[in-house]
Amino acid sequence: MDNLLKSGERIDQLIARGVKIIQSPDVFSFSLDAVLLAYFASIPKKGTIVDFCSGNGAVALFMAPKTKASITGIELQERLADMGKRSILLNELEEQVTMEQLDIKEVSTKIKSDSVDFITCNPPYFKEQPNSKKNPNPYYAIARHEIHLQLDDVFKSASKLLKMNGKIAMVHRPDRLMDILDSMRNHRIAPKKIQFIYPKVGKEANTILIEGIKDGKTDGLKILPPLYVYGEDNEYLPEIKEMLHGTK
Repeated sequence: MDNLLKSGERIDQLIARGVKIIQSPDVFSFSLDAVLLAYFASIPKKGTIVDFCSGNGAVALFMAPKTKASITGIELQERLADMGKRSILLNELEEQVTMEQLDIKEVSTKIKSDSVDFITCNPPYFKEQPNSKKNPNPYYAIARHEIHLQLDDVFKSASKLLKMNGKIAMVHRPDRLMDILDSMRNHRIAPKKIQFIYPKVGKEANTILIEGIKDGKTDGLKILPPLYVYGEDNEYLPEIKEMLHGTK
């Protein structure tokens, strides 16, 4: 196990899934967003799944116990993709999960068009603007800001890869909802379910989960019940604890 770790790295575990993940605070660590996305997504029992903006492979690995589908993570940054590849080995999932270091805009060079059943994506959240304040750590800056990948690039590539009636699920920020909906429609993806995530009761939503279907009917959008993360005691609420530590 130790021979899979490099300097400054550690192994964390999502107890609810029995999944171990190689992390590094200097480069990248998965957040609750990855866990929320893996639970929200309508993961198919079989077929082909692609995880865009895979980072160190967290979402791909969290999905693996829930499906017999083959899963491919797509990650632009070489060091993060390498961490993901070693986490796959750590979990002995190399027969099911693979990691490609690749620009999502070039993903059709590796994966056939109209061949994918499901896509997940935890993309950069913040628009790239010349005067926007970015994290001085380039790994975090690329993961959080649309430096190399625009929101529209995600749905353009997703629409190419997905089969008819294939789905994409994304975690993002509520203030980008209109941009997300516009881009989905522009690329023949009909939004089908949305869930707002709130840090606490009485606070504004700070995360959104959204899923859509390629070439689906444009009606029938469902808004799921709100999900709250923390109680008044600043501890995780039961549903979040179950995702992290239980068997849900």
